[in-house]
Amino acid sequence: MGRRGWWPENLCLALSWEFLAVVDTLAVVGATGAVGRIILRLLEEREFPARNFKLLASKRSAGTTVTFRGAEHTVEEMTPEAFEGVELAIGSTPDDIAEQFVPWAVERGATVVDESGFWRMDPKVPLVVPEVNPDAIAEHRGIIASPNCSTTQMVLAMKPLHDAGRIRRVVVSTYQATSGAGLGGSRELKAASRANLNGDEFSPETFAYPIAFNLIPQIGSEKHAGYTSEEMKMVYETRKIFGDDSLRVCPTCVRVPVSNCHSESILVETERKISVDEARELFAATPGITVVDDLAGKRYPMPADCDGHDDVFIGRIREDLSCDNGLAFWCVSDNLRKGAATNAVQIAELLVARKLAASQA
Repeated sequence: MGRRGWWPENLCLALSWEFLAVVDTLAVVGATGAVGRIILRLLEEREFPARNFKLLASKRSAGTTVTFRGAEHTVEEMTPEAFEGVELAIGSTPDDIAEQFVPWAVERGATVVDESGFWRMDPKVPLVVPEVNPDAIAEHRGIIASPNCSTTQMVLAMKPLHDAGRIRRVVVSTYQATSGAGLGGSRELKAASRANLNGDEFSPETFAYPIAFNLIPQIGSEKHAGYTSEEMKMVYETRKIFGDDSLRVCPTCVRVPVSNCHSESILVETERKISVDEARELFAATPGITVVDDLAGKRYPMPADCDGHDDVFIGRIREDLSCDNGLAFWCVSDNLRKGAATNAVQIAELLVARKLAASQA
């Protein structure tokens, strides 16, 4: 699949990024973080059509240099004035930082694609996965939110089934990698594993308990009726993306000792029965999804194989034995890429595509 293969037909223009710098200045906010660095790599690999790039981060990281597009770029401190002249910004920061910087950027005329959780449920802010609801960006007022990583891969997997048979109910259990907790999570998995193998005491900092050789069935704070904040994000964000508050979503989110890639066991109930064969065909025909489904051959998606890829991988497709119109499957995706950086860059590309389409209308 090409990098623009998921665009709606009316935006699939025969264009090359190289012919024109469509965006004058693009800022990457949180450029030195784990996701920020992947965003920079993707902007370079996908030859994003901006004339100038500005790398912004906290005061602590300001002054460091990052190699981007073959040149050294100095990271600037994120201040209100830093957004002067910025046309488009992609941000990957904690919620409290996004609460601050996004208004600064918008007030100065920038459109912001925000990775944080702060703006996602704002009714004035579209929440977008380009393969699922690209038209939602037309409603933006300067801010477009990218969903939580666990939501992103699930809704992309749901999309073809929802279009074909309308999903009424989803039961999902997530197996979320430590990288989802940032650089600290990745470091802690290594340190905790080393301590465990050496028989040493270990005091966790990022997680509530040692993560090595363990599972922690809580991600986020207690939120609603025994569900955590991470679980309720999946409920609210899924409904918003599909524009359907009647969708019933029952999530359980678990942190697992895997360095990268979130896995999900998903069961959906549809209004119209969808067979396993039909589901496999629907998944295979959907841009952004790769099917790996051969139980007899012991072939199915695993984090070790999906790391570093942009697609959502689906396997173990089977009928639900407890429900006539139920379908169960296994879903794995790189949470730092499609779950975060790739989705944000795709949103930015979609904005560029619409700008080009408008200029040619």
